[in-house]
Amino acid sequence: MKFFKTLLLAALTALSLSALAQEATIRKNLAERLPNLPSIDEVSKTPMPGVFEVRINQSDIFYTDAEGNYLIQGAMIDTRARANLTEQRLEKLTALAFKDLPMKDAFTLVRGNGKRKMAVFEDPNCGYCKRLHREFAKIDNVTVHVFLIPVLGDDSVDKARRIWCSKDKAKTYSDWMVNSLPPASASCDTAAIERNSRLASKHGIKGTPTLIFVNDTRVPGYITADRIEDMLN
Repeated sequence: MKFFKTLLLAALTALSLSALAQEATIRKNLAERLPNLPSIDEVSKTPMPGVFEVRINQSDIFYTDAEGNYLIQGAMIDTRARANLTEQRLEKLTALAFKDLPMKDAFTLVRGNGKRKMAVFEDPNCGYCKRLHREFAKIDNVTVHVFLIPVLGDDSVDKARRIWCSKDKAKTYSDWMVNSLPPASASCDTAAIERNSRLASKHGIKGTPTLIFVNDTRVPGYITADRIEDMLN
């Protein structure tokens, strides 16, 4: 029995060393041949024999062979399971649980008793975000945690900073989003906005609005009050 355990351990060690060697080869060859390619975060096997996943920029996925001779961008489909493996992998990589949201970097809009919870990533110049706030006005007993991510240019950055630094963030933001009253000039520590932008990038949030509910469901884009109610319930 001891002999077979020794053989098994040796085989597993050899496989591990082989995998490390393959990863080193892929990293070396891609770095040399594609000097503009960002730093590789991870190299891992895929269900397709001889094909490896190359992950960069936290959630950008490519595929390559064991020698790094070819680089492919696109979706890998499991035809038997009829599943988009690339999409499933991206969902796993960019998952963001509601309980893990850094609420200190958000401010809240509260209606009624605020018992129901949700979060939203928004740009103050986003037209669909403004439409969304008109839908929020139709919903009662909800707390909306607002994470500002200015993605639409310098004016969005300026407005986000003014809103974040205002004495009453919720009122200032609502006045702007609903009534088009520009936020007054203000200054303070705005590192939270930068953290929000990094958080959004890490979890694949590229557009606004993006809504996240307590069951961790993520909804990108504008939706109506009726659908928000369904998600809250």
